[in-house]
Amino acid sequence: MEASELLKKVRQIEIKTRGLSQNIFAGEYHSAFKGRGVTFAEVREYQYGDDIRDIDWNVTARNNHPYVKVYEEERELTVVLLIDVSNSGKFGAVGSIKREFISEIAATLAFSATQNKDKVGVIFFSDKVEKFIPPGKGRRHMLLIIRELLGFQPENKGTDVAYALRFLTDAIKKRCTTFMISDFIAQNDYSQALTICGKKHDLTAIQVYDKREATLPNVGLVKLLDSETGQTKWVNTSSKKVRNLYGKWWYEHQQVMNDRFVKSKVNHTSIATDEDYVKALMTMFKMRGVR
Repeated sequence: MEASELLKKVRQIEIKTRGLSQNIFAGEYHSAFKGRGVTFAEVREYQYGDDIRDIDWNVTARNNHPYVKVYEEERELTVVLLIDVSNSGKFGAVGSIKREFISEIAATLAFSATQNKDKVGVIFFSDKVEKFIPPGKGRRHMLLIIRELLGFQPENKGTDVAYALRFLTDAIKKRCTTFMISDFIAQNDYSQALTICGKKHDLTAIQVYDKREATLPNVGLVKLLDSETGQTKWVNTSSKKVRNLYGKWWYEHQQVMNDRFVKSKVNHTSIATDEDYVKALMTMFKMRGVR
């Protein structure tokens, strides 16, 4: 992508996503993620309705009367976007190309965080960490992130979700709010890394997929390419058995992925490239806000 074209796209996505984050997301984002980081402020006498888990037993024992710890919300969150830039993101049959769709979602989340005066950082990953932009603030930093979201070219083609999660766990010491956006088409098991990262950080997984990946169309004999390994294979899509086997594979893939998120207690949602991601994200925010 040439520099002039990139700058034009940066401006377009800035206008679109800034409007979304200001007019739609700001309130939902704030209510969903506020107070995820809290600091101890003081103790006071227990009042009816207080959570007993907040009782300060040491102070209570000294005074023979129940006291509770009072916390205050940290005003500033750190938001980290984990962005899958592997070759499978180049696929697009129904709706947008996955990589472009991921970039727009990420930009909208980044602007929402900025509107909330949070720091934002980005980790681009394939089967390695391609680039790490440390959390920062300000318009200049935000435009840098958008330029990279739109124009970044990875060195590798594969996907290693576990490696990206381990990098985040090690690189960001303080608890942060993290959005991992990927198609999650990964060969390796990332369950352990997901659990560890989910305990340290406030992690949300967003799967982006193309509906054509879920079902195989009846278009006769076709040559399929695995964009990450470079392997090709002839497939007879006119065979009902072949189409059913493919559908079974997709269903099982989704089940395994969802089970990993549930067992790791990681919030997650799936968005197709022809769907309204605004609606999907707002639904996700609302579900978090009422927990």
